[in-house]
Amino acid sequence: MPSPGSLPFTPWPHEEAERYRREGIWAGITFDQMLRRSVDRHAQSTAVVDVDRRWSYRELDDRVDALASGLADLGIGAGDRVMVQLPNRAEYVATVFALFRIGALPVFCLPAHRSAELTALGRASGAIAVITAHLHERFDHAELARSVAEEVPALRHVIVVPEPERELPTGVVDFTTLTGEPRTRPVADPGAVAFLQLSGGSTGIPKLIPRTHDDYLYSVVRSNDVCGVTSDTVYLATLPVAHNFPMSSPGILGALAAGGTVALTLSPAPAAAFEMIERAGVTMTGLVPPLARLWTETAEKREHGFDLSSLTTVLVGGARCPDELAARIEPALGAQLQQVFGMAEGLVCYTRLDDPADVVTTTQGRPMSEHDRVRVVDDAGEDVPTGTEGHLITQGPYTIRGYYDNPDANARSFTDDGWYRTGDIVRRDEAGNITVCGRDVDRINRGGEKVSAEEVEEHLLAHPAVRDAVVVAVADPYLGERTCAFVLVTDEAEPPRGGQIRAFVRGRGLANWKIPDTVTVLDTFPETGVGKTSRKELRRLLTARG
Repeated sequence: MPSPGSLPFTPWPHEEAERYRREGIWAGITFDQMLRRSVDRHAQSTAVVDVDRRWSYRELDDRVDALASGLADLGIGAGDRVMVQLPNRAEYVATVFALFRIGALPVFCLPAHRSAELTALGRASGAIAVITAHLHERFDHAELARSVAEEVPALRHVIVVPEPERELPTGVVDFTTLTGEPRTRPVADPGAVAFLQLSGGSTGIPKLIPRTHDDYLYSVVRSNDVCGVTSDTVYLATLPVAHNFPMSSPGILGALAAGGTVALTLSPAPAAAFEMIERAGVTMTGLVPPLARLWTETAEKREHGFDLSSLTTVLVGGARCPDELAARIEPALGAQLQQVFGMAEGLVCYTRLDDPADVVTTTQGRPMSEHDRVRVVDDAGEDVPTGTEGHLITQGPYTIRGYYDNPDANARSFTDDGWYRTGDIVRRDEAGNITVCGRDVDRINRGGEKVSAEEVEEHLLAHPAVRDAVVVAVADPYLGERTCAFVLVTDEAEPPRGGQIRAFVRGRGLANWKIPDTVTVLDTFPETGVGKTSRKELRRLLTARG
């Protein structure tokens, strides 16, 4: 069984890592040690609140201890990868820190993932267990996990958080039975991989992101500094908390590192979220632009009936926030806007709390660390003048140097000297503020969820009547971008309609956000001058149709 330090990932060059440690950039502690420090300082303060529970730091730590022992008794230990697919409930926090405590590595999955994503993740990570909910949003995740385990030989344990008065399927482990007495455990190496995240829009072999305790904790603590997170902060996680944004920017980990409170809602809808803001005294939250628009429009009507006066900061990220929406957020919600631009691979930019209004509403901020290295380059890799659009590349103490066990992806995404190619087209002003202008790859940003055109095309082509498929993005006022598929079909008496093809893709176990918003059947695809399918012309066709 491999140790975390032996996992196949590209570490920082030795000289850089030593400098980060020598200069105190990397703190040299693990996530488990971070939590224990907060427990020591804030034992009776509220750590976690969800729809029906409220745990103090001491109560959270006791639950982490008991669960860690139960997982260890099941045979899960240091270096093992464990898929975590839980909704925004208190169990999520306990589970992640229990895995940290025994040195196992969470592999973060989203509740919306289905068989296609989970099977690929299980195989790519070598996970030996999955921890999931029984039912969430009327979907049976327990049966999904069982079916995935049948396809992934290494996946030995299916652990399920049960629903009251519902019988668990046979062959799964009841989460509530995993308990035991606290034990003394070896401390993990802070420079080792702590967990694996999924990069947006991966195709084929998933691009898994290895984050170490050192680098990710630096990102969390630096985010806290920029965003003003203290022990008085109550952070509301209303986006799926497995996402990098609500996890660490500053997210639930930022709140716990500062001794603040994490509040969790199962639904991001205003009715659920506004109720939690009032009940828990939420001071800070993070939203993607479509959700920020929904909250803003709801608040502007002044009919929701909830007290939002505790809310002081709203972070908006995951996709570019339209300028007109950015200008409406603070008047509607009574909270200061901070724009966030970042990626699970590393670099995070924020507008600052003391920035002028025009910077906050029209840019996505500047790198949060003085140790971030950022360049904007042309197609040849040469730096472009300030204010000119170009490709964003970056290095730094919390930007990874390579994906987990994926040399092909590394060759595409990293330069020979270790700069990460973000895939973003940006421009940078004299003050260093970045404005995101688009993407240089065919990856669609649908409401903050990244969709790979290639991945969806592969599923479309599996339909027996589809002989070619192209997926493109088109601008959408609420989602930012929506996914539009064009297909050519075989000559049949009754060729499938767009709705039937969408149903077919959904039936292949793809996450809902990846299902094309529209499917259009064409006779031929427009071509470029060199005979390739013209995505530009397809987008123009969509625009012309309205």
